[in-house]
Amino acid sequence: MTESLFGKKYVLREENPYCVKCYESLYSNTCEECKKPIGCNSRDLSYKDRHWHEDCFHCFQCKRSLVDKPFSTKDEQLLCTECYSNEYSSKCHECKKTIMPGSRKMEHKGNSWHETCFTCQRCQQPIGTKSFIPKDNHNYCVPCYEKQFAMQCVHCKKPITTGGVTYHDQPWHKDCFLCTGCKQQLSGQRFTSRDDFAYCLNCFCNLYAKKCASCTTPISGLGGSKYISFEERQWHNDCFNCKKCSVSLVGRGFLTERDDILCPECGKDM
Repeated sequence: MTESLFGKKYVLREENPYCVKCYESLYSNTCEECKKPIGCNSRDLSYKDRHWHEDCFHCFQCKRSLVDKPFSTKDEQLLCTECYSNEYSSKCHECKKTIMPGSRKMEHKGNSWHETCFTCQRCQQPIGTKSFIPKDNHNYCVPCYEKQFAMQCVHCKKPITTGGVTYHDQPWHKDCFLCTGCKQQLSGQRFTSRDDFAYCLNCFCNLYAKKCASCTTPISGLGGSKYISFEERQWHNDCFNCKKCSVSLVGRGFLTERDDILCPECGKDM
């Protein structure tokens, strides 16, 4: 039976008129909070296909109304910004207060800071996006760290922040620790010293090593290399051979003829 709507309140939907009772029965949404229909005379508040009466749209924890206010959701529960922050937002590592959603925060190794709390331990200035160095649970801007902690290179007197070398218990930059002779970097290669000056092996041998009486090249004597010494002359082990037959004389008897050394067999003809 079709009931007359003359003089009565009605609702239009897709150009079709409905009495209030039928409209609410057919089309009203159910409130998420109280599970009752949201009638024509009530304000229907919706979020992600879910609906609430105006009086039911409140924070799950503190029960304050969320109508026309910012809110967040967690596990499908509505939460005001304050309750959400207290429960789920990061806490500042410095002041221990909540870092509110939407505010800028700084993070490092699992800890979070308010931007204004992330400061240098020494100068107390905000670090922001600048480089910093952590030490003993504190953070330092690079200039303050260098002033307070970095060793100074014994050569250039500037701070050593990375890649230093220790020589004679003194710190050097790798770029400053050079061969006294050729000025090549000594870091990462074998070197020796004379009168407290460092030399690469080539320079040291050319400047100070004795020369082999046979091949005339330097005898370094470094790294356990062996050589023969006789009457203020020296030979590499491999060079200590008979002048005539070239047999090795290492560990054997030998004879000398002026500057030459001979095996006993070749020396018979002397």
